[in-house]
Amino acid sequence: MSEEERRATALLPPDYDASRYPSPSVTVDVVIFSIQDNDLKVLLVQRSGPPYVGMWAIPGGFVRMDEDLLDAARRELAAETGLHDVYLEQLYTFGAPDRDPRTRVITVAYFALVSGAMLLDQQLQASADTSDVRWFSVYDLPPLAFDHAAIIEYALKRLQGKLTYTNIAAALLPPEFSLTELQKVYEIILHQALDKRNFRKKMQPSDPSRPDDPSPLEHTGRTRMIGKHRPARLFRFRPAALDW
Repeated sequence: MSEEERRATALLPPDYDASRYPSPSVTVDVVIFSIQDNDLKVLLVQRSGPPYVGMWAIPGGFVRMDEDLLDAARRELAAETGLHDVYLEQLYTFGAPDRDPRTRVITVAYFALVSGAMLLDQQLQASADTSDVRWFSVYDLPPLAFDHAAIIEYALKRLQGKLTYTNIAAALLPPEFSLTELQKVYEIILHQALDKRNFRKKMQPSDPSRPDDPSPLEHTGRTRMIGKHRPARLFRFRPAALDW
């Protein structure tokens, strides 16, 4: 079938009545994680209008009629927090009939990770719809609007799961890091201590000259002072290991 023929089959009869079907509203919500002060933080905005005025919520808003979902998520994130150029990954669709007191609202949630370096380059800024924007520990959240507590919990489980089969931790690290810093990121996200010997056995390159080394890391040839100990060797993720 040609494209012209396909379009012809999509034509509607003149008497087609779209009002025969309910039209739920669609929103996008964005869960943004970052590691700060040795803790996993999530970015929240304080609502300045009803419903849930004064309560904290995930950044988000209604999708425009002529707008793609991802474009809407980027627009709302920039408008409500000031963050832009953030990689977003679709998380899940939440559609409980009573999740929004205004009307029937289905929300498509996204999540993303923001490194400390990115935060240094971008300044958080509230919008006309929000009175404040702030980072909170995912383990010490304030009361949240709508079903946003459940959305954050779902996003956290997704992040923890992806940590076991991808190198998504790279998004929370500087380009070069020590093995101690890498392990700390894993421990913060998983919320548990890891055995140092086993972790290094899995992650540390066994031979820098081997292109088939199973480790996702490679030596940089540089060191950095960390605390009062001897300089720590610095690593980076291999380019091929950065697909998550």
